[in-house]
Amino acid sequence: MNKITRRQALGTTAGTLSALGLLGAAAHSATAASPAPAAPAAPAGTVDEVFQGRRIQISPATGGGHHGGHHGSDLPTVRIDGRELHVMRNADGTWISVVNHYETFADPTSLARAAVRELQGAQLAPFAPMGGAA
Repeated sequence: MNKITRRQALGTTAGTLSALGLLGAAAHSATAASPAPAAPAAPAGTVDEVFQGRRIQISPATGGGHHGGHHGSDLPTVRIDGRELHVMRNADGTWISVVNHYETFADPTSLARAAVRELQGAQLAPFAPMGGAA
């Protein structure tokens, strides 16, 4: 007699639902991860976009450093609604900011978007390190 058992039926159903869930997640991440088209006239490395109602501007390093020149010249300037977000690059190439200090990001754009989400509508406060001028 060739009957299917409950265990086999549940295993087949679970496997099918898992496969469908993975396909749906892959399709969702493929559409969600596609970046917004950049303006054609922008210089290389420049980002100017509105994300969740906040304006994010990223300009490449100019060679003089920022924040009074206490960083090297390889850091871009990241602004949210015109206020500078202090960013740092880790040795492994990931990025952190004063808003998301314990979470790393692959690039300054994803870092700025995460900062916007974390701020939840609040404005950035000016960055002034302790013991010195900004």
